[in-house]
Amino acid sequence: MNQVLPLFKKEFFGYFRSPVGYVILAVFHIVIIGLAVFAGYYESNQASLDTLWTFLPWAFLIFIPATGMRLWAEEERSGSIELLFTLPIPPMAAVLGKFLAAWAFIGIALTLTFSLALTTTYLGNPDWGIMFSGYFGSVLMSAAYLAISSVCSAITKNQVIAFVISVLICFLATLFGSQILITLLESIAPAGLIDFLGNFSFMAHYQTMTRGLIELSAVSFFITLTIAFLAINVVILEK
Repeated sequence: MNQVLPLFKKEFFGYFRSPVGYVILAVFHIVIIGLAVFAGYYESNQASLDTLWTFLPWAFLIFIPATGMRLWAEEERSGSIELLFTLPIPPMAAVLGKFLAAWAFIGIALTLTFSLALTTTYLGNPDWGIMFSGYFGSVLMSAAYLAISSVCSAITKNQVIAFVISVLICFLATLFGSQILITLLESIAPAGLIDFLGNFSFMAHYQTMTRGLIELSAVSFFITLTIAFLAINVVILEK
């Protein structure tokens, strides 16, 4: 922890040393609120955040790869990664420090959407248990997306390439188990394979929690996936 904390502070406050971090947060907030309003949040007459939970995963597909693309690609491009590892910081501590800083930044972005929760409370009598479960699921899913983006950033010096690869992988992970993918695969793939892919569906596990059910299988899915990709990140850096 003593090795992780200094890097965490450096990376986290680095997001706010220029206007870029503030602009990213503002754009994310405006997009989320705009999509919710456009989708009929105020006309639904329901004291829930179902509209937010519908759009949030798709907003994550752009926002999180955009946040994670610079984690290692920029270090590789500038050559500062060699300087980083001349310090007494093992790769695992470096990966954790950068990951936790980016995750905290994403957490701030999620906190900004809490304005919708407050509006929902003002307009009606929502179930705060369901809203908490939804936010908890969003935090876990964002960690998995970010871990994937971190790995993609570690395999290239180009931030744009890292961003594109991250978006594609996260998009496919989101599609796993969806009706769209099932329709595409049912004519060429056995049912057993389709069911197997469904077990890796981000949306299925996420939607379980947005309905107020914090199941061990969903929690362990996101945590295991996050740890696995962070471990891959460490292996890549050690080569």
